[in-house]
Amino acid sequence: MLRGQPFNDRRDAGRQLAAALPELDPATTVVIALPRGGVPVAEEICNARHLPLDLVLVRKIGVPRQPEVAAGAIVDGAPAKVFVNQQVAKRAGLSEETVRKMGQDLLPEIERRKAQYLKGFARPDLAGKTLVVVDDGVATGATLKASLQALCEMGPKRVILALPTAPSDTLKTLTQLADEIICLHQPELFLSVGTAYRYFPQVSDKDVIEAMQRCAASDG
Repeated sequence: MLRGQPFNDRRDAGRQLAAALPELDPATTVVIALPRGGVPVAEEICNARHLPLDLVLVRKIGVPRQPEVAAGAIVDGAPAKVFVNQQVAKRAGLSEETVRKMGQDLLPEIERRKAQYLKGFARPDLAGKTLVVVDDGVATGATLKASLQALCEMGPKRVILALPTAPSDTLKTLTQLADEIICLHQPELFLSVGTAYRYFPQVSDKDVIEAMQRCAASDG
């Protein structure tokens, strides 16, 4: 493996995370993946620990003409929730109402993904459960923070954030939203999530659907 690339691919990262997690009761634990990239990582954790898998569907609300900068995020739920990054929105000259409207405009894409990924899938009740929230890594943490906020509102007993790689500064902003954070690779110079992997291809909708089907079959 190349120096500075601790993971061969997402599945390798998932196996390493599975080994690093504490003892977990399959009857009271749910692994929550952020699609698409977090799903192969989470599937390996589910396989190794015999845990059920669910998804948190989230979309970043990008600043106009700077879509990589998050003014907020919208997270699937009943109803869907919009979280506004007040500092970013203010710097971009966006009112909270405008950001919330932008978030609602993204709802059809979330509904499309939910229909694809979770068709025929019985979603578990998360209240009182231990949640292991998984992504393939995090840079700024904007969408992950919104996801954790939404999940915390569902009444879990405990939230464990499990990440292959992230900058330490970003992790500090997430400590109040998780009872425990496990991050295997925190480089001093963080360039991107992908630089931690030797092989980092795009994850397709088909990949996510097939992973969900495999986990549902093994859980059943």
